[in-house]
Amino acid sequence: MKKNKTANVMASIYMLVFVALFLVLAGRFMYIQATGEVSGVALDEWAENQRTTSYKMNAERGQIMDKNGMVLAYDRPAYRMYAILDEGYSENSPEALHVSDTEETAEELASILDEDESEIKGILDEAVEAERFQVEFGQLGRQLSQQEKEAIEEAEIPGIYFDEEPMRYYPNGMFASHIIGFAREVEEETEDGIEHSITGVTGMENVMNEVLGGKDGFISYQRDRFNSKLLDPDEIIQEPEDGDQVYLTIDQKIQTLLEDLMTQVDEQYNPVKMNAIIMDPKTGEIMAMSTRPSFNPNSPENVENWYNDPISSPFEPGSTFKIFTWAAAIEEGVYNGEDTFESGTYQPNERIEEIRDHNQGEGWGTISYDEGFMRSSNVAASKLLWEDIGADEFYEYIQAFGFEETTGIDLPDESVGRIQYNWPSEKLRTAFGQGTTVTPIQQMRAASAIANDGQMVKPYVVDKIVDSTTNNVLEETEAEYTGQPISPETAEEMKELLASVVNDEDGTGAPYKLDDYVVGGKTGTAQMPDPEGGGYLTGKENHVFSFLGMAPMDDPQLMVYVSIQQPELEDTESGSAPLAFIFNNVVENSLHYLDVEPEEDESNKIQEVEFPEVAEQSAESVQSELEEQGVQPILIGEGETIVASNVEAGERILPNEKVLLLTDEPTMPDITGWSLREVMSFADLLNLQTERFGNGYVTSQGIEVGKPIQEGDYLGFELEVPSGESSDENDDDNAGEEETEEGNNNDEAGNEETEEE
Repeated sequence: MKKNKTANVMASIYMLVFVALFLVLAGRFMYIQATGEVSGVALDEWAENQRTTSYKMNAERGQIMDKNGMVLAYDRPAYRMYAILDEGYSENSPEALHVSDTEETAEELASILDEDESEIKGILDEAVEAERFQVEFGQLGRQLSQQEKEAIEEAEIPGIYFDEEPMRYYPNGMFASHIIGFAREVEEETEDGIEHSITGVTGMENVMNEVLGGKDGFISYQRDRFNSKLLDPDEIIQEPEDGDQVYLTIDQKIQTLLEDLMTQVDEQYNPVKMNAIIMDPKTGEIMAMSTRPSFNPNSPENVENWYNDPISSPFEPGSTFKIFTWAAAIEEGVYNGEDTFESGTYQPNERIEEIRDHNQGEGWGTISYDEGFMRSSNVAASKLLWEDIGADEFYEYIQAFGFEETTGIDLPDESVGRIQYNWPSEKLRTAFGQGTTVTPIQQMRAASAIANDGQMVKPYVVDKIVDSTTNNVLEETEAEYTGQPISPETAEEMKELLASVVNDEDGTGAPYKLDDYVVGGKTGTAQMPDPEGGGYLTGKENHVFSFLGMAPMDDPQLMVYVSIQQPELEDTESGSAPLAFIFNNVVENSLHYLDVEPEEDESNKIQEVEFPEVAEQSAESVQSELEEQGVQPILIGEGETIVASNVEAGERILPNEKVLLLTDEPTMPDITGWSLREVMSFADLLNLQTERFGNGYVTSQGIEVGKPIQEGDYLGFELEVPSGESSDENDDDNAGEEETEEGNNNDEAGNEETEEE
C-alpha cells in the first residue's frame, strides 16, 4: 500500500509538470501564431529575407577623356570565376552542374589559366571538406578576360561559373599616368557577402572619384535553396546611375609625342628624374605633363615614384628664376638694358662673400645688362636686386608672382617651395635662383604673365564634366587670372630679352632655336644639395638642367618647361642636349599640329641680313653699313678698300654674326678668344698655313698683333677649354657665395649653378 501511494504521488507530479510544459508550449505557439514574431523578429519578414536574394548592380565608372574626346580611362568587362560544390545543385539534371572531380577540374583550369594546378585543387578540396555550397578562387580567379572566360566555357568544365565585374583599363599604358592616376577594385564585406567596387587611388581617379563613381543600383528576387529564381520571384530592380565623364585639357597627340621623346631620353641618358609641362599661357590649360620615373596604371606594381614632381617636388630652380629678377627691375622702372657693369665677381660689402659669374668668376669684362641676361650673369642679377630694385621691393615681386603659395591646380598633393630670404647672401642668391625652392608649375604660372600681357593664369587639367547619359555639360572650367605682377609693357620687353637668349649668338639658349618659329626662353642648371656632406654636389652631371621657353614670341601659344636631373652625359655633351631634343621636337611638332602659322618668312626678314657686295668698296662705309644692320664687322688691316670677305654677297646671315673684311693692307688681328671655326675662316680668307694646339678657344697666337700678313704665311695658335667647360659646349658654373653675419655663420660655400651656352 505504501508503494502504491508513493507511485501515485510521483505520477501526479509528473502529470503536473507535463501539463505545465504543455501549457507553456501551447501558449508560446498561440502567441507566435497571434503575433507572428519570435524574439522580436517578424517571421514573415524573416522568411521573406531567407527566400530573397539581392545583388548590387555596379554603376559603370565614368570615362576619362582627353580634350578632343579620346578615351584615356574606361571600364571594360572582366569576370570572376567561382565553383558550385553542392551535389544537390545537380538534382533533376541529366548532367553534372557541380564540381564532382576536384583533381580533373584543377587540371583543366590550370592548363587554360597557366596557373598552379595544386593551388586550384587545394582551394576546391578545402571547400569540399568544409561542406561549402560554392567557392571562389581568390586572385587567380579574378579579372579574367573575355578570352579566358570563353576558353573555360568551351572546355565545358562542370560546376564552373562566372560573374561579370568591372575592371578599370588605361588604353595608352604609361601615358600621363601621374595625372590620370589609377583606380583599383576593393572588397567590402556586407550582410549579403563580399561586394566588389572600383575606387580611385591616385591622380584624377582619386580627385574625381565621386564624379566618376556614379550610384550603384540593385536587383532582388525570391529564390529556392539552390539559388534559382522562383516562378513568382517578386523581383525589384533599381537601375544604377553611371558615373559622369571627365574631360581633361590634355591633348592625346601632344602628350603621346612628349611621352615618346621622354622615353627616348630616359633610355639614352638614364637620368634620376625628368619633368615636362606644356601649357597654353593664354588660358592655363595643361596640354601635356609627364615625369620620369613613371608607371603603367594597368599594373601599378613596384612604382618608383608616386609623386607628380612638376607640382609636388620643389627644388632650386637655377637661372630660370632670373626671368623674374629682370621683370621686377623693368617693372620698377630702374632697368636700362644698355647700362653696363663689370662682370665676373660682385661683393656688396666685405661681410658678404663675393658673387661669381658662372664661368668661375671670369666674366666677360664690361657688358650691358641685356647681354648679362643673355649670358646668364649672376653678377648682373645680384646687382639689379641689391643696387636697383631693393631687397624688400624684390620680395614683394616674389609674392606677386605667387612663389609663396600654391597655384591651385586641380591635381592632388601640390606643394609650395620655400623662399630663403633672411640674410643678405640668401637674398642675393635668390636673384639667380639658388637656395630658394619652387615647383615647376609655380614657375609656369609666374611666367604666364610674360606671355599674357602681364596677367598670370591659373593652371588646370579638368576641362569639363559631362553627364554620361544625356551628354549635357555639367561643369566647365574657364580661364582664371590670379594676379598681374607686371604691366603689358614689361611683358613685351621681357619677350624680347627671352628671344635674345635663344637667338643671339651670345645667348645661352642657342640649342633651342627652331627653324619655323621664334622661340624665347631661359636656361637653368642648378646644383644639387649634398645630403651627406652639406653644401652642393660637384661634377658635371650633378645638376638639374632645365629650360623654360615659349613660342612663337610675337604671340605665345605654347609655354614649355623641361628639366632633367643627373643625366649620364658624354664628355662632349652638355645638359642642354637631352632637353633641346625634347623641347625642340615637341614645340615644333605641336605648333604645326595646332595649325600655328610658321614664322619662317617673317623671321628671316627680322633676324637675317642679306650680305651686300663689299669688294672694292670703302672699308669705312662698309663697316658703318653692316653695323647699322646689327652685323659685327672685323676689319683685317688698316687699308681703305675691302678686297674680300669670308661671306659671299647675297648670303643671308644673322645679326650679331662676326664678318671678316679683308682690306688692301692686311695686318694680323688679335684672335684671342676666337673659336676654332672663326680662326679657320680667317685662315681660309688669306690662305694661311695653320697649326693648332689644344681645343676650345684661342689663348695665344704665333703672329704678333698688327704685323703685316700675306697669303701663305704660317700661323700657329693655342686653344684651351675654359675652366668648367667642355671642348664643344660650354657649361657655365655659377660659383656661389658664403656669408658671415653677426650671430650667424652661414657656410654654404661652393654654391654653384651651371648654365648651358
